[in-house]
Amino acid sequence: MKASAAIRHLVEKVLYVKRLTPDLENQINAELTRMGYVSDVDYEALELLMDQMDRGVIQLVSNP
Repeated sequence: MKASAAIRHLVEKVLYVKRLTPDLENQINAELTRMGYVSDVDYEALELLMDQMDRGVIQLVSNP
């Protein structure tokens, strides 16, 4: 997976399944930690994810 698109790709997965699992959340956090910064595109993807979670479209689940 291309580094610059990794977070966006993970967010797309979450939006597709409409669930934020611990595994996907850990992958997003690991990628953010590895990169050490957030690109504009990744920031927009994360904003969209948070907006969808606030609206109740995306569920935060403890198990897949």
